[in-house]
Amino acid sequence: MKSTLAQVRTYERSVQLLMVNQFTINLGFYMLMPYLAAHLAGPLGLAGWLVGLILGVRNFSQQGMFLVGGTLADRLGYKPMIIAGLVLRIIGFATLGVVDSVPALLAASAATGLAGALFNPASRAYLAADAGERRVEAFALFNVFYQAGILLGPLVGMVLTGVDFRVTCLTAAGIFALLSIVQIRSLPARRADDTKAQADGTRESVLSQWRGIVANRPFLLFSVAMIGFYVMQFQVYLSLPLEVRRIGGEGEFGTAAVAVLFAVSGLSTILFQTKVTAWCKARMAAGRALTWGLFTMGIAFAPLLAATAVPVPDGGVGLWLLAAVPPALSALLLALGAMIAYPFEMDTIVRLSGNRLVATHYGLYNTICGVGITLGNLLTGAALDAARAAGVSALPWLALLGLGLACSAALYGLHRTGRLADPAPAAQPEPATA
Repeated sequence: MKSTLAQVRTYERSVQLLMVNQFTINLGFYMLMPYLAAHLAGPLGLAGWLVGLILGVRNFSQQGMFLVGGTLADRLGYKPMIIAGLVLRIIGFATLGVVDSVPALLAASAATGLAGALFNPASRAYLAADAGERRVEAFALFNVFYQAGILLGPLVGMVLTGVDFRVTCLTAAGIFALLSIVQIRSLPARRADDTKAQADGTRESVLSQWRGIVANRPFLLFSVAMIGFYVMQFQVYLSLPLEVRRIGGEGEFGTAAVAVLFAVSGLSTILFQTKVTAWCKARMAAGRALTWGLFTMGIAFAPLLAATAVPVPDGGVGLWLLAAVPPALSALLLALGAMIAYPFEMDTIVRLSGNRLVATHYGLYNTICGVGITLGNLLTGAALDAARAAGVSALPWLALLGLGLACSAALYGLHRTGRLADPAPAAQPEPATA
């Protein structure tokens, strides 16, 4: 950990602030969100469909507005969008803690989602710009801070929610308020330096910019190929905990085994991300690293597939091992694959954008992957239900393994055909001669 912090100090202040910013954002977010559904259904007594609607509004407002948030960041500057997102989170989290009417809860949930759509593309574009040629290493460090927030947030939230959920909400809002003050005072202003003027000297329209990005075929193909990355990564929160509880039950053992999944995923990233990135960068191009990353994530479901061939013991140590070890090994391999791919993924988006309208590219990329995650999770859930109904427990793991191999093959094809390379610079017109 000391070496990681020493590496962080080699970057300029803006990059360091963005990393601390992301840790704090995830700390505050994961303090609250894992316990929101229980608060809505329990003390507030809302029906299940209303709970799902409120949570769904947050996700929809974030995924649906990523492109707009990225565009605003490129046009207005990165810092204003980061600050605006933080302020929206303050309002949204504080409101969730003090209101009980459905319209107010829907508005607060939408505000928290829109906040992410504003600051996520801006912070990543800012980091890419100020890290320069050290983007890959910077995004590796960024992921360490990102995962540390995810790991610590639920633990803090569990303690605070044990007192009162409102305390959790107001504490999270306070954390975002403090972070906003720090960003306003200390984060240097930064704008995209790629503003394109048209022939008449006016600024290129938003629709023209969007059409240009949609016409960027390598970028779109890469975005679609990477959907599998996020679908597989999300299984740490979806299918793996369900499998642990299917075998180990809903009691204390099941809860502890699920906690182990999250700890394995988060701690392995915190401890090994920078080492994995340095090893990969020294030995392979970005396209190969992405290919191997998604291949590893696909293979991560092999232990669960193999476990389906083992009869489930009636109890004892054998049952505990079967319930805990294959999912934990899968979580570790998923984390390893993500460690390999993530920094190169973020860098590839910048390169495929031609270093122009980077935040807008991040915004569209997040929207594409967000839609893919929703569809992927629906299909995964359907596969889990079908597996139980048909008594074929291997079905979801076969499907996810196949998804990983297919996405890995797609990235390999993009790499081999040169579509993941830097785009050729646009030809400049020859000066007129007399």
